[in-house]
This record gives sequence, structure tokens and C-alpha cells, in this order.
Amino acid sequence: MESIDAIIHARWIVPVEPADTVLENHSLLIRDGRILALLPRNEAESAYEAKVVHELSHHVLIPGLVNAHSHAAMSLLRGLADDLPLMTWLNEHIWPAEQRHVSAEFVHDGAELAIAEMLLGGITCFNDMYFFPEMTAKAATQAGIRVSLGMILIDFPSSYAQSPAEYFDKGLSLHDHYRHHPLVSTVFAPHSPYTVSEKT
Repeated sequence: MESIDAIIHARWIVPVEPADTVLENHSLLIRDGRILALLPRNEAESAYEAKVVHELSHHVLIPGLVNAHSHAAMSLLRGLADDLPLMTWLNEHIWPAEQRHVSAEFVHDGAELAIAEMLLGGITCFNDMYFFPEMTAKAATQAGIRVSLGMILIDFPSSYAQSPAEYFDKGLSLHDHYRHHPLVSTVFAPHSPYTVSEKT
């Protein structure tokens, strides 16, 4: 028998491909952090032994979900003036609240809360753009979730950076620090057309 890291036996497995496929009583085989095979359970049990075996006899196993747009730390601001038009919400409520409260610790704590909620919902990767992205990276790596970190760029000062040049410098430093990290990738993240000038 071939030795592998883990086997997940599930009542149902719904793969991405082929479309409209539901596999019953199948097993997912994992070696070196990667999917090795997806086989009928009897075939998996006769050919493989694993260090870890998960029995999901009443569960559906699906690929991890991806949250493509998040500001994870803002979970701590959830519900704040949430019934207003966008620009009123931003100018009169969110931006003043961020000026008062956002710090490295705020971002770490808010990201931890958001990550816990995402993991409970089956999200295994998220795209984030917010101040102090290194703190979001810290929370994500501690939780073992993949993150694409936006290197924020905005034309006004914040507790994170005072100028576009400082946002760029901090973003490039973040990119260099996580360049080869298995869970963290980076992307440029200009905030919006109404907060980033054409020159920037």
C-alpha cells in the first residue's frame, strides 16, 4: 500500500469539473499539501494508507470558497451607519471612525474575527485591501488561510501612511517580505477613482 498524508472519506464530493457532478462514497487523497487523487472509497482504501483519516459520512465535500473582495478588519465596524448612501457613509461615518480607531492592533483583531467567520463558512482564500496589511497577513498565516493582500494606495493620510509615496514604499516592502510565502500573495490595490488621483 502506498503511504500518503491524509484521506478524506466523504458521503458526497462535488468537484469543480466535470460540471454537474456529484460523487457518492468517494475519497480525496492528499500528499505534500496537494490533492493526489479523487477515487471511489473502496479503491482508495485498497491502495492507500494515510497518517490522518477523516470520516465525513454525512457530509458534502466541496472545493474551498474564495472571498474575492474583503476589508477583513472592517468586521469591527460592521453595522455602523449601514443604511446610508455610499458617499455619506464614507465621508460622515466610516472615514472619521477609521481615523479615530484604526491601528495595527485594530486590523489584527478585526482580521482574526473575519477569518474565523470565513473559515466557518468554507472560505479558504480571501482577497483583502485595508490599512496595515502586514497585520492581516499575520492573522491569516496564524490561521492557515490563503490571502491575496492588497497593497493599499490612497491619496490621503491615514494612521498607516502619510502620502502616496509612503503607501507605495510600504506596499513594496510587504511584497518583498512575502514574495515566496506559500499562503500570502500581494497585489497593488488603489482604493478607488474618487480617492486616488490620475497622477498616483
